[in-house]
Amino acid sequence: MSAVSEIHLAVALDGAGGHPVAWREPGARPAALFTARYWAGVVAEAEAGLLDFVTFDDALALQSASPGAQDARTDLVRGRLDAVLTAARVAPLTGRIGLVPGVTTTHTEPFHVSKAVATLDHVSRGRAGLDIQVSGIPYEERHFGRRPVPLQEDELHEEAADHVEAVRRLWDSWEDDAEIRDVATGRFVDRGKLHHIDFEGQHFSVRGPSITPRPPQGQPVVTARATDSAAYGLIARAADIGFLPSRDTAGTRAAVTAVRGLRESAGPGGAGARPLHLFGELTVFLDEDAAAAADRLGRLDELAGDPYEGGGAPVFTGTPARLADLLQEHREAGLSGFRLRPGVIAHDLPAITRTLVPELRRRGLFRREYEADTLRGLLGLDRPASRYAASALRAS
Repeated sequence: MSAVSEIHLAVALDGAGGHPVAWREPGARPAALFTARYWAGVVAEAEAGLLDFVTFDDALALQSASPGAQDARTDLVRGRLDAVLTAARVAPLTGRIGLVPGVTTTHTEPFHVSKAVATLDHVSRGRAGLDIQVSGIPYEERHFGRRPVPLQEDELHEEAADHVEAVRRLWDSWEDDAEIRDVATGRFVDRGKLHHIDFEGQHFSVRGPSITPRPPQGQPVVTARATDSAAYGLIARAADIGFLPSRDTAGTRAAVTAVRGLRESAGPGGAGARPLHLFGELTVFLDEDAAAAADRLGRLDELAGDPYEGGGAPVFTGTPARLADLLQEHREAGLSGFRLRPGVIAHDLPAITRTLVPELRRRGLFRREYEADTLRGLLGLDRPASRYAASALRAS
């Protein structure tokens, strides 16, 4: 990492923005929301601001204003492109920014997720991540019918942690030099350097090895979000980055202390040995005048018919300078970065890259150039060795 204690910044991308009627704002381009050109453009904007990474929201059911059922509204954005496939399409068009798609582990298999994200890491040359999501929503469960009874919240997080452990082992199942590719001898791969992972967890049994060679990062970056304390254990056990709602400094400090305590209790031989970044999370509406930002949110809320509550993240309205103050305050509570959710991508993403970033840079808190080619490098995380290569050395 840089000698200066800089702030890491990411943005969460979803449709036209966090606000449900963002698509009706000037410049929102609703006709382009399901095109590769749209996503390439917004990620290029984030990369121009030298942000660490973008996350792509995803889900396995249509968006709904009702928490427990599908609604019948037709005035809000409905539908998404697949997050992993979108990231893979954007990857060749970008050069340095990290690409972190969301995946709902509740209804997906670790083997499929591991090879998809490993492929993204190869396509992006080491800039992939995996944003772990869980779902206990009944109407999502009915798409799959895998269980007679949906899991409870604590079981969802336990299953997700098992899922990540299986994925991580599959990423390690090829040693770095397993590919020989020697035309003269006719040897493409060293079969002794591909390993069965023989993972037996409470929720998954996975033999392995993967069918995809080890990712360029070794281990792509894993992220997870906590809207409340229920997900702290998942972050502590499974993640490289945890997203925590940044409501106030006291609450942030308490959340950081709780998550780090759980991480340390994992012990030096497991998750406790891995570095952990904790990012604050905010939905932002930025304008040069604070009143204008508040008025814009009010106008959007009037169109939606309900006040916007941020989708689990606190809502900030105000100027870039005031947001920079807030990020500094919350960083002192133990955060190393922030994931910002633009309220309206067309307006608030450029406000982040073109006004907030220069303000942070002026304070010596943000990079002036990309200092690494991989996402792990940008985050100051070492590239880990394959656990199975180490085991093979000990056995020899």
